[in-house]
Amino acid sequence: MRKLWLVFAQAVTATLAVIFVVSLVKPEWMAWRRQVVEVHESAPAATALPVTALPLAGASSFSEAARKAIPSVVNISATKKVQRKNPLIDDPAFQRFFGDRFTLPPETQLSLGSGVIVSREGYILTNDHVVDGVSDIQVTLHDGRTLAGKIVGSDPETDLAVVRVSAGGLTPITFGHSELAKVGDVVLAIGDPFSVGQTVTMGIVSAVGREITTNPFGSFIQTDAAINPGNSGGALVDAKGNLIGINTLIFTRSGGYQGIGFAIPVGLAKRIMEQIIETGSVTRGWFGIDVMDVTPELAESLGLKVTHGVIVGAIERGSPADRSGVKLRDVILSIDGKPVADTATLLKSIAAMPPGKSVPVKVLRQERELAFDVVVGRRKAHPRPDDEAASSS
Repeated sequence: MRKLWLVFAQAVTATLAVIFVVSLVKPEWMAWRRQVVEVHESAPAATALPVTALPLAGASSFSEAARKAIPSVVNISATKKVQRKNPLIDDPAFQRFFGDRFTLPPETQLSLGSGVIVSREGYILTNDHVVDGVSDIQVTLHDGRTLAGKIVGSDPETDLAVVRVSAGGLTPITFGHSELAKVGDVVLAIGDPFSVGQTVTMGIVSAVGREITTNPFGSFIQTDAAINPGNSGGALVDAKGNLIGINTLIFTRSGGYQGIGFAIPVGLAKRIMEQIIETGSVTRGWFGIDVMDVTPELAESLGLKVTHGVIVGAIERGSPADRSGVKLRDVILSIDGKPVADTATLLKSIAAMPPGKSVPVKVLRQERELAFDVVVGRRKAHPRPDDEAASSS
């Protein structure tokens, strides 16, 4: 009997060990894991409709799409303390003589933006720059109720944040499929610009997969639907009222809307949101390298035999890549068995890997292909980057 019990205990231990390893290496296999937050999703076919697919009789109105999505979009207002500056007091010569004896007291500024209700539990998806450094968050619902909001967590690198309110009768938005959005699809931007009240503007998808330096781990949906200050964190919905993006940035030379706006695809936003709700933060993989795309010109100047992949330009001492044997000027050809097309692809692949995972990496070094196993590290949190041409809306 004792021998039978030992065999049973060993089998259970081995099974738990296998489950633990699989959850780290292949989390997508763990389909039975509990759902982090309950959200409404449309069927894949219910995506944004091109203008040609719309019935002529109803092509002039998207009132049903607006009616469906508007109750899920909220106004977010909060206060933040900002240190006032004075050119005289900040002058180095003045500081040398008087130090900090004449510092100005901070002033209180009002931060305004929008958000999208994503679950009946009160979770609201918005932009990080809307709630960064703020206090006393007030969330105004479509029905006029004003509720106190609490920050669950944020991710400055994708400019996403989750706020939660405690209330019943919430209307969560229906998630669409941003990966199926096509250039020319009709979209609506919903938010509260300039605090004039909830506003809906219409446009089309101008581009998909737009890469911008403000978000190294994701691409944007570009739209010409009007996005103005106060729209940040609001919804970009398709012609059926399903959420396909979170309005985030505008490209501007004047500070105002100029027909080029950007939204974070809902596919990326949903993944970030689930991590924040589950753990309070976002975990990304890290190799500790700086890379650049291999171009024909660069390949010729360095005498490389390949014109694709990415080349290692810097390695942090003691980083996972350094410990594995990766060297400067190595050309990374593949990672985890997948070819590397460019820098953006590599960064996104590394960021998506769980820390502690051993990943095979193939490089080209002096006309020789070498293979290394890199143990993924944990990327440290970075502040949200700024971009001169882009402006938070």
